[in-house]
Amino acid sequence: MLQSCNGSTSRRARRVLVFVFAWSLVMIAAVQFRHMENSAYRAGSSNNNNNPVNVVNRNSEENNVIGGGGGDLIIDDNNNYMGRETIVRTRLYDKTSSDSSSSSLALSRYLLQRSKDPETGFGNNIIGGSIIPTTTTTTTTTTTTIIGNKNNDENPITRNPLDLEPLLDKRPAKTEEELIEEIEERLPSLPLAYWSKSNNKFNGQLNKLSKKGNESCANFKFPSIYDLEFNNVYWQTLRTSNGTFQFFGAFYDKRKLSRIGPAIRIVGMIDRIEPTIKTYCQMWFDGEKSPVVVEYMEYKYIWYPKWGNYKQGIYQPYVIACKIPQSHWSKGPPASISMVEKPCDTATNNLRVIYNKPERKKDFAVCVKGLDFLHEDLSVRLVEWIELITLLGADKIFFYELQVHPNITKVLNYYQRHGKVHVTPLTLPGGQPNVPSFQHMYLTKKTNHKRQNELIPYNDCLYKHMYEYEYIALLDVDEVIMPVKDATWQDLMKRVLPKAFKIRNETRASYNVRNVYFLDDLLQSHGHFKDIPRYMHMLQHVYRSKNFTKPNQYIKCFHNPERVVTLHNHFPLACLGAGCTSYPIETEDAQLQHYRADCVKSLKKTCVEYRENSILDTTIWRYKDQLVERVTRTLQILGFFGPS
Repeated sequence: MLQSCNGSTSRRARRVLVFVFAWSLVMIAAVQFRHMENSAYRAGSSNNNNNPVNVVNRNSEENNVIGGGGGDLIIDDNNNYMGRETIVRTRLYDKTSSDSSSSSLALSRYLLQRSKDPETGFGNNIIGGSIIPTTTTTTTTTTTTIIGNKNNDENPITRNPLDLEPLLDKRPAKTEEELIEEIEERLPSLPLAYWSKSNNKFNGQLNKLSKKGNESCANFKFPSIYDLEFNNVYWQTLRTSNGTFQFFGAFYDKRKLSRIGPAIRIVGMIDRIEPTIKTYCQMWFDGEKSPVVVEYMEYKYIWYPKWGNYKQGIYQPYVIACKIPQSHWSKGPPASISMVEKPCDTATNNLRVIYNKPERKKDFAVCVKGLDFLHEDLSVRLVEWIELITLLGADKIFFYELQVHPNITKVLNYYQRHGKVHVTPLTLPGGQPNVPSFQHMYLTKKTNHKRQNELIPYNDCLYKHMYEYEYIALLDVDEVIMPVKDATWQDLMKRVLPKAFKIRNETRASYNVRNVYFLDDLLQSHGHFKDIPRYMHMLQHVYRSKNFTKPNQYIKCFHNPERVVTLHNHFPLACLGAGCTSYPIETEDAQLQHYRADCVKSLKKTCVEYRENSILDTTIWRYKDQLVERVTRTLQILGFFGPS
């Protein structure tokens, strides 16, 4: 019996020793793993020894937004944003998993996740990629461990906080002139240059007025820049006894076909239909101490009542016209303009009058409504679209931006630096939401509100550039006006104009192109083309519906800015001269290629027919080699294929 007890005790002792030995091996493996991880991480950080990874070169094309180089954000396989250093650490975990047993890896991960700060109880995460606080609180000192940022030492460096100097932006504060330049870029409707040039001479001061224009007042007070009422950053406000006005931009219009002579046209919104309130325009000319005051001429409505939303209290799109008195025709455009309810009121708004007239016009400009792609990364497709539109002959593309994914911002910034595009930030006026996600939901649910708001950037773009370009096209980023027989828009119009003149010997207000759908799922039944990169969406999608949408439905136009007064998404609403004449470009000459997942809602029934009757249309392939080369090069520069 005694022998039996001794044998049992011996077996238990051996089991304990085996367990202790196994546990020791596991702990050793965990420590070695942590050491390997830190060594690899120091090697990955060695190229940035003297720079904190959270300080990014904002002028770098590769490093400033998601998808670029070190220190920026990347999207992982689960569509989560994380720092590039976090990706490096994650890949180290994945590499280790192939070399260690599953139980050892699980334990080491558990141990790493469980390591906590002794004071807070929270794990010590890597923030910024290189500094891991391992604070130990005692009665005398606190130390900080810095990993992989100095001399590539194998062991962490411990330094006293008294010896550390945080890296800060120590550039000097901007001067007033630099601030003015920055604000002018951000708020092009604000006449800061006028005030600066005048040395604030008129800023809030009373000025005597002799009778000019249609009104006279004993005193005028120039609106102080600090007393203007702004709304949602980019809008200026006039509150009247019968409605509120929100102004976005003011423009000098002296086109030859205008029967009213030189005038100022203001693009904005009024929360009234058929407004009856009488307002006045105070025109501030450079070199004159008092404004010229005239009664408004008209409120031009940019909408048809039958389209809906025809209600009081909802902000409606307008172009407001103020005639310049003949006594001031020779003076050119006023420096700025204010609108008031009574002639002698001190204005709460003051808009710079924009007049961009070069010596010679260019050919084509493209205007794109407020982009609303906060959670939709269309960046790669946008690169393909910009490059194709440029190949077709667009001299410049003017984007308006509500809210976009960071990768889209990266693309737009790149092309803006290269002069191919210009981006104007945009908000919704009045009480409409501007919190990004909420704004997106609002525009999705309130379709008529969305359509009415879109007319502001379209008409702003028209008036800003009406003297600069022969034609202006309003396109979405999934639309392309594609010449069928010609390589460029210039050649297309050389073909079209003689045909139009043969029917009627006059220039048209617009030249419209019929819509045809290149639906996403038409490709799925045929498969991808192996000789074309899959990221080239339009080059891959060459199956389209056989039938076009009906004439004058969902068309897009080349607009003649010498003739158009107000623009809708698809056609002009008001024109100078002989009305809004539009020439329909024949489908054998050009087509509007519309790349969508589905037809618009109003065409749901017809869309079945479009899907069932499709044909192959490889017109776009004439640009294949150039387009693939340009898009691929741009994506490489911007880091969309990962680090080189």
